[in-house]
Formats: sequence, structure tokens, C-alpha cells
Amino acid sequence: IVTAANEHFSHFGYGKTTVADLAKAIGFSKAYIYKFFDSKQAIGEAICAQCLGTVLAAVQGSIAEGESATDKFRRMFQVMVKMSTELFFTDRKLYDIAAYSTAEGWQSSKDYDAQIKAILLSILQEGRERGEFERKTPLDETTRAIFLVMQPFVNPLLLQYNLDLVADAPKEIASLVLRSLSP
Repeated sequence: IVTAANEHFSHFGYGKTTVADLAKAIGFSKAYIYKFFDSKQAIGEAICAQCLGTVLAAVQGSIAEGESATDKFRRMFQVMVKMSTELFFTDRKLYDIAAYSTAEGWQSSKDYDAQIKAILLSILQEGRERGEFERKTPLDETTRAIFLVMQPFVNPLLLQYNLDLVADAPKEIASLVLRSLSP
């Protein structure tokens, strides 16, 4: 159902599709779809969770190769921007689902944000332990502030307005953030 829904949403868009449209297109009854999913949103969330899981896997893979907390932060931010740009804007209909997810506060988006904050927190803790980053600012405040600074380049609702900046701005922002973290 998720695979077929993803394909259907890719052609017609998430917002313009009803469960009845989806059922008809994939050859199932609405009742059969509702047996597995409570709503169209639940199907959208499953698709969104898969896509965000792809971004998370890429982020985790890239930071595993990092040699320092500084390197891990740069890699994390760079991969997030690259993957978000590719996923959300190569397939414009997938962007539609991501935008709904973010705007409506779906659980898949909230979980993704929480996981990114946890990864960021881990990098910050490592940087502090190794003496790469300052220790004065409370860790939770630092994590939230950096997460907010990253939003224009990883949040699909904001990224759409910054596509012309993705070549250079994320590198510049990462450098600025890392300078602010210096001991």
C-alpha cells in the first residue's frame, strides 16, 4: 500500500489525493486500506518516515567517518542539506508530503527532529569532552540554537526559499557555528 501510495502521490500530489482515489488507483477497496492505515495522513507519515529514515541513515554514515566533533558536525550538516535537497526537490510530489508533515506537525517529522537533535547533542558532548568546543553555554541551549540555525537548509518549508544558496551557505553557516563553539 505504501509503495503504491508513494507512486500515486508522485503523480497526483498528496494534497489532491483522497483515500478513495488511492484505493481505486491501486485496486483495493477503501475498507482494505483502512484495515492497515487510519487515514491518508497515516499513509503519508509512513512514506515520510521512510524518506526521513534515508536522510538519517546517510547522516549517521557520514558522521561515523568523521575524525573529530568538528568534522562530524560539518559532515552532518552537509549531508542533511544534500539529502534534503535531493529528496524533497528532485521529486516535487515528495516535497508535497514533506511540507504537509512539517506544517502539520506529523509525528514522523517530530521524531526526525528529535533524532537530529540527539545526534547534534552527541557531537557537541564529544566536542566538549575533547576540548574542541566551549563549555560555558548550557548544552541544551546550544543544541536548540544550532538546530534553529540549520532550519533554513533542512526544513522543507524553508529550504524551498533557499535553494539558490545551498551551494555555499551551509558551509558558511557551519563555519560560523563552529567558530562560536570554539573554547
